[in-house]
Amino acid sequence: MSRSRTRSLSIEALYHPIPQGPETVPLDQDQPEDVESTQPLRTPSTDSVVDTKIQWIFFILGCSVLLPWNVVITAMPYFSERLAGSGIQHTFASYLSTACTASNFGFLAHATVTSKRTSPSQRTRLGIYCLIVLTFFFVVSTYFTLPPGLFFVFILFNGAAQNAAGAYLQTAIIAVASLYGPAPVQAMMAGQAAVAVAVSGVQVVSAAASTWGKAGTFVSDGSAEERAAFIFFTLSTLFLVTSAGTHTWLVNMPSYKAVAAPLEQHAAKSHHGTLDDITPQPLASRGRSEASDDRQQVIRIAKANMMYEVAVAYVFLITLAVFPPITTSVMPVNPGTHPLLFTSIHFLVFNSGDLLGRYICSFPVFHVWSRKRLLGMSLARTLFIPLFLMCNVQRPSLAMTTTPIINSDFMFMLIMLLFGLSNGYVSSSCMMSAPSLEHNPRLKGRVEDVDVAATVASFFLVGGLVLGSVTSFAVKSVICQCNPFKA
Repeated sequence: MSRSRTRSLSIEALYHPIPQGPETVPLDQDQPEDVESTQPLRTPSTDSVVDTKIQWIFFILGCSVLLPWNVVITAMPYFSERLAGSGIQHTFASYLSTACTASNFGFLAHATVTSKRTSPSQRTRLGIYCLIVLTFFFVVSTYFTLPPGLFFVFILFNGAAQNAAGAYLQTAIIAVASLYGPAPVQAMMAGQAAVAVAVSGVQVVSAAASTWGKAGTFVSDGSAEERAAFIFFTLSTLFLVTSAGTHTWLVNMPSYKAVAAPLEQHAAKSHHGTLDDITPQPLASRGRSEASDDRQQVIRIAKANMMYEVAVAYVFLITLAVFPPITTSVMPVNPGTHPLLFTSIHFLVFNSGDLLGRYICSFPVFHVWSRKRLLGMSLARTLFIPLFLMCNVQRPSLAMTTTPIINSDFMFMLIMLLFGLSNGYVSSSCMMSAPSLEHNPRLKGRVEDVDVAATVASFFLVGGLVLGSVTSFAVKSVICQCNPFKA
């Protein structure tokens, strides 16, 4: 995530906010909006550099945003084992991903519209604290055996609650990161993928240890999945505690007080008014007026950045349509490979590709700022759906009578790697480009729109997750040729 000083001066410094003189001069209004590169916006504080430790802090905070989701997804074998014998075992993954993403999407809509009226530091603290408590409940669940129906409700409720808290956490972190510039945004996106690699790596080690020397036809008694889940949940809880401490460190930095000052002051003004208000207004009236202004700003920016937003949404629509509900249905061709280990490795391969895709966005040579090119790459990922359907997919209602077209475990893992790499690369490029004053002329040089552009893009990202989760039911129906809500 390191940057040369030259590049830092030309990009990251553009977002340091405290003006020492007249207002920033906007981009030339006569310049066509379709131009993909434009003259950088100049502010009086153009000689500041984003410190490397700031990027590492946002890397850690990025980990905390998606840590609960990745732990839940990676612990799917544990959940499936607890639901064994029930009618919801085979469709649980689709139900869980839909519940989590729908909750995140709904609360993210509120978090996006109200982002200007709440302190980002306060939102971040409360979000992390809620995630600590909810993840600890997962730890406790490994000590008790609940009836399948009750366990199903508990997991869905806990997952939905975590994603509700994560919605407010995500908007607060991305808003502040965008003010620092593209580098912290990339660091945050990389952190989201890195935690998935770490969690799935632990799962692979645990699965390998529990299946060592056992044939691929060995039927687990559930103890291996339970031990692995306990490790995931415990490490997740401890890491969230660390993230809370890291955020406290960030808030106390002088650079944070400078960069985030507009957001913190705007939030304070929304709640208490300012001493500069000459004409008294009822608080309720002022609140409605500010809420209306915020909504209009969100709508205006959403229209301006529509290509970026559709691109990032479609990336995750395709990803969640098949991963993990469909990809976990692919079984190893080699009979000597245990299915639990195979599934664990497939999570690690995808997450590693996702991290690699997000990491290469830190190198200027790989940057793509064009909204049209990013949208094209996003749409091209549709090709992965038929590729996965050509693999050794198990159909619960049908006996396998033909050899799969892609009859190779190596080829399946290679497809997973490319699937993850394209997911990380295109999504990070969209999230970096949408709020960039230097590379997105459609913002027209408005510094006050940077954090809103980032949160709106984040909202569309989650919208893609919701649509992908719903689409997974349709894809599953094609696979099993049955009712996907029951089979």
